[in-house]
Amino acid sequence: MVSVFENIRELGPAAFILKAILAAVVLDGLLLGFILLRRTYRGRYFAKRDALVLELRGNWDALISGKIPYETWRTKSLNRETVEELVLDRLETAQGAESASLVRFLRASGLIEKLICEARHHRGWRRQYALIALGRTRCPEAIPALGEGLNDQVLETRLAALRGLGRMACPEAGKEVLDWMVEARLQVPSLPLQMALIQCCAERPQILLPYLQPAQGNLREVLGRVLGEVATPVLGEDLLEFAEDALPELRAAAARAFSNVKSGLALNVLIELSGDPVWFVRLRSIISLGKACHSATAPSLLRGLTDSNRLVRLRAAEGLVNLKSDPVGIFEKVVAQQDRYGLHAFLTAVENADKLAHLEYQIKASEVGLQSQMQLLEILHTGALPTEPSSGGSLSVGHAASKR
Repeated sequence: MVSVFENIRELGPAAFILKAILAAVVLDGLLLGFILLRRTYRGRYFAKRDALVLELRGNWDALISGKIPYETWRTKSLNRETVEELVLDRLETAQGAESASLVRFLRASGLIEKLICEARHHRGWRRQYALIALGRTRCPEAIPALGEGLNDQVLETRLAALRGLGRMACPEAGKEVLDWMVEARLQVPSLPLQMALIQCCAERPQILLPYLQPAQGNLREVLGRVLGEVATPVLGEDLLEFAEDALPELRAAAARAFSNVKSGLALNVLIELSGDPVWFVRLRSIISLGKACHSATAPSLLRGLTDSNRLVRLRAAEGLVNLKSDPVGIFEKVVAQQDRYGLHAFLTAVENADKLAHLEYQIKASEVGLQSQMQLLEILHTGALPTEPSSGGSLSVGHAASKR
C-alpha cells in the first residue's frame, strides 16, 4: 500500500507547493484557534469585571467607609485593581468631603503605599502606570516617589513622572520639578515640562522667581513661558526687573502681573511695554491696560487699535469700550485715526459689550455740531470711514477730535 508521503514525493517540484499550502492551512487554523480562545477568555474576564463593578457600586458607601473589610478584596488582583481604578476615577470629580473620604480610604487600605512601592521598584509600563496613578491621588506623600521617577533612564518613565507631578497641581510638586530641572537640566521635551509647571505653580507663582533669576539658556526660556502664563498681580513689583529683560516671555510676564494694578509706576511700565516689538508682549500689556480702566491708558489703547496684530487691536478696542469717561470723544479719536481695521475692532467691541444703543444716545446728546453728529452716527451704523472731510460751518470729525 502506497503511503501519502510517497504520493507527495512523486509529485516532484509540486510537492513543495503542496507542503506550503498545508503549512499555511495549519498555521491559519492555529491562529484562528488562538483568536477564538483569546476572545472567549476576554469575554469571561470582562463579564466577571462588570459583575464586580456592579457589586462594588451597590456597596460603595460601605466600601469607602471601611465597613467591608479590606481583606475581602485586597487578596485578589482583579478585585484590587478594580477598586483602585474606581476610586481614582471618582477622585477626578470629587470635591470637599467626598474627596477627603476617598483619600482617607486610599491611605487606610494601603493602596497609596502599594502604588509608591510599584513606582519605586517596578520597571517599564508598570512603573509608568504607577507614577501616573500616584499623580491622580494628589497625596503629598507620593511626591518623593514621583521625584525619583524623574531620574529614570527611560524617557517615557520620566514623562510619566512629570505627568504625575503635574496632576498633583500643588506648589510642593512644582518645587520638586524645579529642583530636578536645576540639577539635571532639560531631559524632557519643553512642552510637557511647561504644562506640568503651569499646573503646579498656578496657585503660588512666587516659587518660580528664585529659580528664574540665575537661569540661563533654554531653562530660562521655559521658566519665562511658565511665568508668563501664571503671573498674577500678587507678584507686584517683584517683576519690575523683568520689564526690560531681553527675553520676550519675561516682559510678557511682567505685563500680565501688572493687570488690575493702578499705581503710576505700573501704568508707566505697561504704557512702555505696549510699544514692544514682540506682538504677545504688546498683547499682554494692552490687556492689562484695559483692565486698569484708567483715563491715562487711552492714548496707548488708541495706538493699539492701529496695531498690525488682530488680537492686539481687539483687546485695545475692549479696553477703550470699558473706559468710563467721554465715550463720544473716544469714538471721535478712533475715527480720526482713519484706520479701517481699528474702527471695525472698536465697533465689534461696542456691539459685544451691548453698548451700541448707549453710544448712539451719547452721540445724539453730545455738544458737537449737527453735521458731526450725523457723520458719527453714519459711521457707527455703517462702519465706513468718510472719504473726505466735511465742509461748512461745523467741524468735521477729524477737526473735532483734534480740537478736543
